[in-house]
Amino acid sequence: MSDDERAARSASFCGAISTDLIGRVLYRDAHLIVLNKPAGLAVHPGPSGALSLEASLDDLRFGFHRRPQLAHRLDRDTEGCLVLGRHPKALTRLGRLFAERAVQKTYWAVVLGRPTASEGQIAAPLVKVSSAASGWRMVVAGEGQASAQSAETSWRLLGSNGALSWLELTPHTGRTHQIRAHCQHLGHPILGDPIYGGQGRARLHLLARRIVLTYAATHPAIDVTAPPPAHMHEALAACGWHPDPAETAAPVPPPAMGD
Repeated sequence: MSDDERAARSASFCGAISTDLIGRVLYRDAHLIVLNKPAGLAVHPGPSGALSLEASLDDLRFGFHRRPQLAHRLDRDTEGCLVLGRHPKALTRLGRLFAERAVQKTYWAVVLGRPTASEGQIAAPLVKVSSAASGWRMVVAGEGQASAQSAETSWRLLGSNGALSWLELTPHTGRTHQIRAHCQHLGHPILGDPIYGGQGRARLHLLARRIVLTYAATHPAIDVTAPPPAHMHEALAACGWHPDPAETAAPVPPPAMGD
């Protein structure tokens, strides 16, 4: 394949992704976009050169001169609410909100087994470890470990069939792989998570379900919810979830507020 053919193929793939992303916009105003990021798409380009969300942001300008930029991150295999800033002042403001933990994030996960309690709090600091054989991952740190970062997550049981459980999780810190490592620490790894012990399905059963933030004191709170992806439906239903017709219907483009 020639360089021109590779470039054309890459452009075609990027165009297809961008078209899909436009239909995944959950909220848009003059300052920010909340996108339903698809599972399997990394937010940043990796060493392999695979397609990433950043490579597809030009088509999310919606008339703005600048392309939107990431205000935070989601793991490649996690689906759901991802916030983009539409201009430099918005990015600075959003960065401050995330740093001050003023953004409420809620996740859904399907995990293996059933917790003995109906809700709980996990306060377990995390540290990054790596090896040539298995790559890197986050683990709960030992007492007094200097490189550990504090990490706290609240969780609530929403349903279970014994073999699988549907959890709602709220991270109070924003550590890498926090939800995944904390579910493993709880003794109930996420279904489809080979790094943290959740074997059994081909895809990670983790959804960034909801995000709530107040961009400015003069504006009402922005409260956005992402629907569960198709690959989670079967396991969620086994735990008692019932689809909301409003979420499974074709998405309606959000209003172009302030564009």
